[in-house]
Amino acid sequence: MPVAVDFVILALYTYSAGLRAPALIAFVKDLMIYIVVLVAVVPVPMKLGGYGHVFDVASQAYAAKKAGGLLLKAPQYLPYATLALGSAMAAFMYPHTLTGIFAARSADTIRKNAVFLPAYTVLLGLIALLGYMACAAGVDVHGNNNAVVPALFKALFPDGFVGFAFAAIAIGALVPAAVMSIGAANPFTRNFWKAYVQPGIRPDGEAKVAKLVSLVVKVGALVIILVLPTKFALDLQLLGGVWILQTFPAVVFGLFFAWFRAPALLAGWAVGLASGTWLVFGDGVKPVHTFDLGGDKITLYTGLFALAVNIVVAAIAQQAPGTRFGAKPLAPVS
Repeated sequence: MPVAVDFVILALYTYSAGLRAPALIAFVKDLMIYIVVLVAVVPVPMKLGGYGHVFDVASQAYAAKKAGGLLLKAPQYLPYATLALGSAMAAFMYPHTLTGIFAARSADTIRKNAVFLPAYTVLLGLIALLGYMACAAGVDVHGNNNAVVPALFKALFPDGFVGFAFAAIAIGALVPAAVMSIGAANPFTRNFWKAYVQPGIRPDGEAKVAKLVSLVVKVGALVIILVLPTKFALDLQLLGGVWILQTFPAVVFGLFFAWFRAPALLAGWAVGLASGTWLVFGDGVKPVHTFDLGGDKITLYTGLFALAVNIVVAAIAQQAPGTRFGAKPLAPVS
């Protein structure tokens, strides 16, 4: 029921106000989340015996499961580093990220946001600590991992602040969901509907199509959450990172220089997408792949490896006579 209510609110306010709605609410959302997290990371460990006790209990929980740990082991350094790098590169390729950039008032606005973005990333790290605190607090969610943070707040804080924290969680989910649905609708409208279905569509018609597609995306997300297992959403997220990263050469190389032509970039994208998908499914939908190089085993983020294949294929295809001389280069952006 709460998810369905969230969906209705999300659909109504994005359909009527578009990108302005999440942009305005984001101020409230950020303030509420900062308050909740900063309050949580100070008083909660004090109630639980300090961070030392929190980490000890979390370490014991890992040991009991005989999997993972608080610290990375040496063989995990390279997989983690490549996963972090590849994920950061992929993050700026997603349509909803570009939607925020394109909607910015000026280049100075983008620069200011880039300056403050690391502070928000640190906040996400603090949120991750709440899981360890839940272990130390003995919170039992009966296998429903999504309920860990709400259960922790309900167990340790008075009702008034619990309500405030729950509201922050709800609003914190609505804002990115709204931007993501709009970010998915805009490329469909411009790159598919206008290009192939209705080339002469007017701007107001584009807005109507985008609103409807945004609504369809929200309904699809609701169905996935309510009907399909959580593992499907996690697997789709892992695959999404590998897939969207393959657009990096077309987006970034096309912005700065005109050496690559469209057919070469398309060939690289197709091979990178196919190889990355094949490796991910071959590994049981895992984000990293282990390569055996003459007895030495190297584990890397699959998306980054697929990107390397993508670039190599594009460079080779660029030298093909038909690709090199028969197609117009991408014009760099000044």
